[in-house]
Amino acid sequence: MPRTSMVVIGGSGTGKSVLLKCVLGLIEPDEGSIEIDGHDILTMPRREREQTRARIGMLFQNGALFDSLPVWENVAFGLLAQHKVSRAEARAKADDFLGQVGLAPSVGDLSPAELSGGMQKRVALARAIAAQPDIMFFDEPTTGLDPIMGAVIDGLIVDCVKRLGSTAVAITHDMASARRIGDQAAMLHRGRIVWRGPAEHLMDSGNPEVEQFTHGRREGPIQMELRR
Repeated sequence: MPRTSMVVIGGSGTGKSVLLKCVLGLIEPDEGSIEIDGHDILTMPRREREQTRARIGMLFQNGALFDSLPVWENVAFGLLAQHKVSRAEARAKADDFLGQVGLAPSVGDLSPAELSGGMQKRVALARAIAAQPDIMFFDEPTTGLDPIMGAVIDGLIVDCVKRLGSTAVAITHDMASARRIGDQAAMLHRGRIVWRGPAEHLMDSGNPEVEQFTHGRREGPIQMELRR
Protein backbone atom coordinates (compact mmCIF):
# COMPACT_ATOMS: atom_id res chain seq x y z
CA MET A 1 0.00 0.00 0.00
CA PRO A 2 1.27 3.54 -0.79
CA ARG A 3 2.75 5.50 2.11
CA THR A 4 3.09 2.38 4.24
CA SER A 5 6.19 0.59 5.47
CA MET A 6 6.94 -3.05 6.14
CA VAL A 7 9.90 -4.06 8.30
CA VAL A 8 11.40 -7.54 8.04
CA ILE A 9 13.35 -8.88 11.01
CA GLY A 10 15.25 -12.10 11.51
CA GLY A 11 18.61 -13.51 12.51
CA SER A 12 21.73 -13.73 10.38
CA GLY A 13 21.45 -16.27 7.59
CA THR A 14 17.65 -16.40 7.59
CA GLY A 15 17.31 -15.05 4.05
CA LYS A 16 16.69 -11.33 4.51
CA SER A 17 19.45 -10.18 2.16
CA VAL A 18 18.58 -12.92 -0.34
CA LEU A 19 15.00 -11.64 -0.33
CA LEU A 20 16.15 -8.14 -1.27
CA LYS A 21 18.55 -9.40 -3.93
CA CYS A 22 15.80 -11.45 -5.56
CA VAL A 23 13.46 -8.47 -5.79
CA LEU A 24 16.25 -6.26 -7.14
CA GLY A 25 17.18 -8.85 -9.75
CA LEU A 26 20.64 -9.57 -8.35
CA ILE A 27 19.67 -13.21 -7.72
CA GLU A 28 17.21 -15.36 -9.67
CA PRO A 29 15.07 -17.44 -7.28
CA ASP A 30 14.82 -21.20 -7.85
CA GLU A 31 11.05 -21.16 -7.46
CA GLY A 32 8.12 -19.01 -6.40
CA SER A 33 7.00 -15.60 -7.62
CA ILE A 34 7.71 -11.93 -6.95
CA GLU A 35 4.64 -9.79 -7.48
CA ILE A 36 4.54 -6.02 -7.82
CA ASP A 37 1.08 -4.52 -8.29
CA GLY A 38 -0.25 -8.02 -8.87
CA HIS A 39 2.18 -8.85 -11.68
CA ASP A 40 4.88 -11.51 -11.35
CA ILE A 41 8.10 -9.81 -12.42
CA LEU A 42 9.80 -13.18 -12.95
CA THR A 43 7.49 -13.99 -15.87
CA MET A 44 7.61 -10.52 -17.43
CA PRO A 45 9.51 -9.84 -20.66
CA ARG A 46 12.96 -8.50 -19.88
CA ARG A 47 12.21 -4.92 -20.93
CA GLU A 48 9.04 -4.78 -18.83
CA ARG A 49 10.88 -6.27 -15.87
CA GLU A 50 13.60 -3.62 -16.13
CA GLN A 51 10.98 -0.87 -16.32
CA THR A 52 9.29 -2.22 -13.20
CA ARG A 53 12.55 -2.45 -11.29
CA ALA A 54 13.35 1.12 -12.33
CA ARG A 55 10.50 2.13 -10.02
CA ILE A 56 12.47 0.85 -7.03
CA GLY A 57 14.81 2.92 -4.86
CA MET A 58 17.43 1.30 -2.63
CA LEU A 59 19.36 2.41 0.45
CA PHE A 60 22.24 -0.03 0.89
CA GLN A 61 23.58 -0.98 4.30
CA ASN A 62 27.00 0.59 3.69
CA GLY A 63 25.66 3.53 1.68
CA ALA A 64 27.45 2.32 -1.49
CA LEU A 65 28.56 5.83 -2.42
CA PHE A 66 31.09 6.37 -5.20
CA ASP A 67 34.27 7.71 -3.61
CA SER A 68 35.48 9.08 -6.96
CA LEU A 69 32.48 11.41 -7.30
CA PRO A 70 31.50 14.46 -5.25
CA VAL A 71 28.41 14.12 -3.11
CA TRP A 72 26.12 15.96 -5.53
CA GLU A 73 27.04 13.63 -8.40
CA ASN A 74 26.36 10.64 -6.15
CA VAL A 75 22.88 12.00 -5.47
CA ALA A 76 22.22 12.80 -9.13
CA PHE A 77 23.95 9.69 -10.48
CA GLY A 78 20.78 8.09 -11.85
CA LEU A 79 19.60 11.30 -13.48
CA LEU A 80 22.96 11.87 -15.15
CA ALA A 81 23.30 8.24 -16.25
CA GLN A 82 19.92 8.38 -17.98
CA HIS A 83 20.74 11.75 -19.61
CA LYS A 84 17.44 13.14 -18.37
CA VAL A 85 18.81 16.54 -17.36
CA SER A 86 21.80 18.80 -17.91
CA ARG A 87 24.59 18.87 -15.32
CA ALA A 88 23.37 22.25 -14.09
CA GLU A 89 19.83 20.91 -13.65
CA ALA A 90 21.19 17.77 -11.99
CA ARG A 91 23.14 19.88 -9.50
CA ALA A 92 20.05 21.91 -8.65
CA LYS A 93 18.03 18.75 -8.12
CA ALA A 94 20.81 17.22 -6.01
CA ASP A 95 20.85 20.32 -3.79
CA ASP A 96 17.08 19.99 -3.36
CA PHE A 97 17.26 16.32 -2.38
CA LEU A 98 20.14 17.02 0.00
CA GLY A 99 17.94 19.64 1.63
CA GLN A 100 15.16 17.08 2.03
CA VAL A 101 17.49 14.96 4.19
CA GLY A 102 18.74 17.92 6.22
CA LEU A 103 22.02 18.66 4.42
CA ALA A 104 23.19 22.02 3.08
CA PRO A 105 23.95 22.47 -0.64
CA SER A 106 27.62 23.02 0.24
CA VAL A 107 27.84 19.35 1.27
CA GLY A 108 27.42 18.51 -2.40
CA ASP A 109 30.96 19.68 -3.13
CA LEU A 110 32.53 17.30 -0.61
CA SER A 111 33.69 13.76 -1.25
CA PRO A 112 32.01 10.87 0.58
CA ALA A 113 35.24 10.26 2.52
CA GLU A 114 34.88 13.68 4.14
CA LEU A 115 31.50 12.82 5.65
CA SER A 116 30.57 11.17 8.93
CA GLY A 117 28.71 7.87 8.90
CA GLY A 118 25.41 9.61 9.56
CA MET A 119 25.95 12.11 6.76
CA GLN A 120 26.85 9.31 4.36
CA LYS A 121 23.58 7.57 5.20
CA ARG A 122 21.69 10.79 4.50
CA VAL A 123 23.44 11.24 1.16
CA ALA A 124 22.59 7.65 0.26
CA LEU A 125 18.96 8.33 1.20
CA ALA A 126 18.96 11.47 -0.97
CA ARG A 127 20.22 9.38 -3.89
CA ALA A 128 17.53 6.75 -3.26
CA ILE A 129 14.71 9.30 -3.41
CA ALA A 130 16.15 11.23 -6.37
CA ALA A 131 14.49 8.84 -8.82
CA GLN A 132 11.09 9.45 -7.14
CA PRO A 133 10.61 5.69 -6.63
CA ASP A 134 7.24 4.05 -6.06
CA ILE A 135 8.88 1.38 -3.90
CA MET A 136 11.83 1.80 -1.55
CA PHE A 137 14.05 -0.80 0.11
CA PHE A 138 16.23 -0.13 3.13
CA ASP A 139 18.93 -2.61 4.11
CA GLU A 140 19.84 -2.20 7.80
CA PRO A 141 19.48 1.61 7.65
CA THR A 142 20.78 2.25 11.19
CA THR A 143 23.78 -0.12 11.15
CA GLY A 144 26.93 1.60 12.41
CA LEU A 145 25.07 4.61 13.78
CA ASP A 146 24.69 5.73 17.38
CA PRO A 147 21.14 5.63 18.81
CA ILE A 148 20.51 9.34 18.27
CA MET A 149 21.65 9.36 14.65
CA GLY A 150 19.75 6.12 14.08
CA ALA A 151 16.56 7.85 15.23
CA VAL A 152 17.34 10.81 12.93
CA ILE A 153 17.76 8.51 9.91
CA ASP A 154 14.56 6.65 10.76
CA GLY A 155 12.67 9.94 10.98
CA LEU A 156 14.00 11.01 7.58
CA ILE A 157 13.00 7.67 6.07
CA VAL A 158 9.45 7.99 7.39
CA ASP A 159 9.20 11.57 6.11
CA CYS A 160 10.55 10.68 2.66
CA VAL A 161 8.25 7.69 2.27
CA LYS A 162 5.20 9.78 3.13
CA ARG A 163 6.29 12.69 0.94
CA LEU A 164 6.83 10.46 -2.09
CA GLY A 165 3.78 8.31 -1.43
CA SER A 166 6.04 5.27 -1.69
CA THR A 167 5.72 1.76 -0.35
CA ALA A 168 8.74 0.85 1.77
CA VAL A 169 10.36 -2.38 2.92
CA ALA A 170 13.13 -2.24 5.52
CA ILE A 171 15.35 -5.05 6.77
CA THR A 172 16.71 -4.50 10.25
CA HIS A 173 18.07 -6.07 13.42
CA ASP A 174 17.29 -2.87 15.36
CA MET A 175 14.00 -3.30 17.19
CA ALA A 176 13.70 0.39 18.06
CA SER A 177 14.23 1.22 14.38
CA ALA A 178 11.69 -1.40 13.33
CA ARG A 179 9.01 0.14 15.52
CA ARG A 180 9.83 3.67 14.35
CA ILE A 181 9.81 2.86 10.63
CA GLY A 182 7.25 0.11 10.29
CA ASP A 183 3.51 0.15 9.96
CA GLN A 184 3.61 -3.62 9.50
CA ALA A 185 6.30 -6.14 10.45
CA ALA A 186 7.23 -9.69 9.54
CA MET A 187 9.77 -12.15 10.88
CA LEU A 188 11.77 -14.31 8.50
CA HIS A 189 13.04 -17.57 9.99
CA ARG A 190 14.70 -20.38 8.04
CA GLY A 191 13.63 -18.77 4.78
CA ARG A 192 9.94 -18.49 5.72
CA ILE A 193 7.70 -15.80 7.17
CA VAL A 194 6.73 -17.13 10.61
CA TRP A 195 4.81 -14.07 11.79
CA ARG A 196 3.28 -10.93 10.36
CA GLY A 197 1.38 -8.17 12.09
CA PRO A 198 1.41 -4.52 13.18
CA ALA A 199 4.93 -3.29 14.01
CA GLU A 200 3.66 -2.00 17.35
CA HIS A 201 3.05 -5.63 18.38
CA LEU A 202 6.61 -6.79 17.74
CA MET A 203 7.41 -6.95 21.43
CA ASP A 204 4.21 -8.80 22.37
CA SER A 205 3.45 -10.89 19.29
CA GLY A 206 2.75 -14.15 21.09
CA ASN A 207 4.92 -15.97 18.54
CA PRO A 208 7.76 -17.92 20.23
CA GLU A 209 10.38 -17.16 17.55
CA VAL A 210 9.50 -13.48 17.48
CA GLU A 211 9.38 -13.24 21.27
CA GLN A 212 12.83 -14.80 21.59
CA PHE A 213 14.35 -12.64 18.87
CA THR A 214 12.88 -9.29 19.89
CA HIS A 215 13.70 -9.78 23.59
CA GLY A 216 17.16 -11.25 22.94
CA ARG A 217 16.57 -14.42 24.95
CA ARG A 218 19.16 -17.19 24.83
CA GLU A 219 16.61 -19.95 25.34
CA GLY A 220 13.86 -20.70 22.86
CA PRO A 221 13.09 -22.39 19.54
CA ILE A 222 15.84 -20.53 17.68
CA GLN A 223 18.50 -21.48 20.22
CA MET A 224 17.39 -25.12 20.20
CA GLU A 225 18.03 -25.29 16.46
CA LEU A 226 21.52 -23.84 16.90
CA ARG A 227 22.40 -26.65 19.33
CA ARG A 228 21.64 -29.44 16.88
